[in-house]
Formats: sequence, structure tokens, C-alpha cells
Amino acid sequence: MERNLFKSLDKWKNKKNRKPLIIQGARQVGKTWIMREFGKRYYKNTIYINFDNNEVMKKVFEIDFDISRIVSAIKIENGGDFDPEDTLIIFDEIQEAPKALSSLKYFYENAPQYAIIAAGSLLGVTLHEGTSFPVGKVDFLHLYPMDFREFILALGEEELARILKDGNYELVNAYSVRYIELLKKYFYVGGMPEAVQTYIDTDDVFEVRQIQKNLLKYYEEDFSKHAPKEVIPRIMMVWNSIPAQLAKENRKFMYGSLRKGARAKEFEMAIQWLEDAGLILKSYRISKPDIPLIAYMEMNSFKMFMLDVGLLGAKADLSARVLLEGSTIFEEFKGALTEQYVAEQLKASGRGLYYYSTENSSGEIDFILQQDLECVPIEVKASENLRAKSLRSFCDKYKPKKAIRTSMSNYRKEDWLTNVPLYMLIDYLDRED
Repeated sequence: MERNLFKSLDKWKNKKNRKPLIIQGARQVGKTWIMREFGKRYYKNTIYINFDNNEVMKKVFEIDFDISRIVSAIKIENGGDFDPEDTLIIFDEIQEAPKALSSLKYFYENAPQYAIIAAGSLLGVTLHEGTSFPVGKVDFLHLYPMDFREFILALGEEELARILKDGNYELVNAYSVRYIELLKKYFYVGGMPEAVQTYIDTDDVFEVRQIQKNLLKYYEEDFSKHAPKEVIPRIMMVWNSIPAQLAKENRKFMYGSLRKGARAKEFEMAIQWLEDAGLILKSYRISKPDIPLIAYMEMNSFKMFMLDVGLLGAKADLSARVLLEGSTIFEEFKGALTEQYVAEQLKASGRGLYYYSTENSSGEIDFILQQDLECVPIEVKASENLRAKSLRSFCDKYKPKKAIRTSMSNYRKEDWLTNVPLYMLIDYLDRED
């Protein structure tokens, strides 16, 4: 599989002032695979240490932070000496060895010649709980589920992926039927690597659904294993409510939907735990479409999405029949799958998630992007009805330089907006940035 993160990893490898790197991301998004594959592609030698099953190395770090002693132990683990310039050292499941996490500071300060990448399941939760952390001494990258272009590349559609990247609008429009069929598959399969590989290997959507159900089960087992005992019931309530929250006309997260009289304060820790685990994405309401967006963000008003559109469909028990019924899959539970898709594509491309609505929740703009010194409104359309009343009102009031409607329709530029097909939204935005 080809992942976008390889480009960022290559840049990290060649940085002058390179720091140890931590890859963050939810469980099962492919962190271990990409670290090992990166080592295979870019280094002559890779030393892989998994602290989940290597008690000896875990104890090495518990003694002290003498880097020469630690490197000697790594050499023993490797079976001999190694050249730092041609060797990648991987610390996997680093949350199981907090002293190894802390040691990254001393590698940076005393032995920067060593290329070290670390990752771990629920590392975000571990860091939030107060594990000693080498602030300012490490670099970060975040790995998300596979985006749409990564998905079609994995399916062998290299030319269709290239056309999207190159921005050849005439060819994109010419192959719109092919893209729509692939997008329907992506809405069902999603971007979790195991689900994608299962689809490639079996061409069986029922096998894919079983993988997705297993992943959901693993995440729920993590709640009981790793979350504070008193918070587990509330985590489950929030987690189980997401499909219903997104199926509402107004997708703003409502605590009252969890139980009668529920208040934000009761569920703050539960939501924070899910966010730290990388299992949810939050899109915040802004009170005013102005730069910087974060200055107008309302922390208590947000929409909550899952990390992956395929997992959302599995969580909601979406039937495989929707793959056969025209554009039905894009309109499922009031277009929630389509908005979920856009949210995760934006997040995976490094963009913040914001939306705008008036105080009475009318005239909502699904997403607001910050591009240089401009706010760019994006309206998401799941159905064939392309009337953009809210977007038109927004543009009349705030006069943005550009406005985007993303839908199943072909690319076309109009006087006051650009219609961008859902399947090419990120590639279009990348060119505009």
C-alpha cells in the first residue's frame, strides 16, 4: 500500500536538525507497518524493538538515561554494530516503556545521529495521563485511515489517482462514473488498512464488514482495559450515540441525546478519552468566519465524527445492499456518511475542522477552511439537489473570495462558487493552497 505519510517521513529523514519522531494515530491505522516499510525502503538496516513483548529492552531503559549504555544494548538486540547513518531504530508500543519515551530527549541532545521513530497504541491517552514527555525534543506526525486516493491506489487504479492529483478536470469529468463507483466502495469499506486489504484479497463486502465489526470490538475492549473505571460507562454512551447524533437534521453534538438531563461536565472526560485515543474527530462551530478561525471557535459547540467512514457504516449496521442502489449510500441517514467522509479527508490532509451556523442554527455551512488570510466556505451535498441556499446567503453576507460546493456533480466553475466532486476535493484544495 502507498501511504501519503511516506513523503513526510522522507522530509523528516533529511532534516538538518532532525529530532526523534513520534507517529500518533488510532489503533490499527497502520503505524507499525509504515514504520517498518519506511525502514525497508529508505535504510539499509532497521532495528525493531517492541516494548510490548521485550522485557529485556524495557528494563534497559529503566536503569538510567545513559545513551551510550542504551545504544550498546540496542547493538546487542541488533546482533552487532550498525551505522547510524544507514539505520532506522523503531520503538513500537512505547507507551509500555515510559522511560524509553523520556529517553528520546537525551537521544536528541546527546546522540542526534541516531534516527528513531516511535509509536504506540493509545499513546495519546498515555501522554494525556501525565507520562513524562520530552517536550520540544521530538517531532510528530499523525497517521489516519487511508484517504480516498490512497484507497484507489491500493485497488490498482494508479491512472485514476494520477488524474486526480494532476487536476485534469476534463479527464476527471470524463471518468466520473468510475470515480463514483470507487467512492461508493470507499464509503462502505473505509480506510482502515485491514479492511482495505481484506476487500482487495477477497472482493467480499461481508468479509470486510466482519473485519470492521472486529475493529469496533477491539476499540470497546480498550475502553474497559485502559480507561478509568468510573468513566467507561460514559465513554460507551458517547461512542454508541455517534450514528444517531449524525443522523439528526442538526448534527451538533447534544448531551441530552445521551440521557435526559445530561450535562457537558459529566461527559468531558469520556469525550477527551475518545479524542486522545484517536477514535473521534470534532468539528467546532465558529461564531464568526474570520482569521484566525481558532480565535472564533466555540469549545462547547461541536459535531462529532468517527475516525473512519467504513467504521461508521459498520457501527450503524449499514446494509451492503446500498452498494447496488444508485446513489443511496451517499444519502444514508440524511447525508451523514458524506459529511463524515469530507471531515476525515480534511483531517487526514492536515486541515482543521470548523463549521459555521447562526445562533439559531439556521443557515449552516458544513465546513469553513482557513487558506492564507481567507475563509473558504464548503457546502457538502449528498443528494442530486444542488441548491445552495445557505451558501448563497453566507456569500452575500461575508463576500468570501471563493466558495466551494462539493457533491457528486462534475467539476465546474461558476460565477460565485466552484462545484468540486467529492472524490477530488482534497486534490483540488491542495492545488489551491
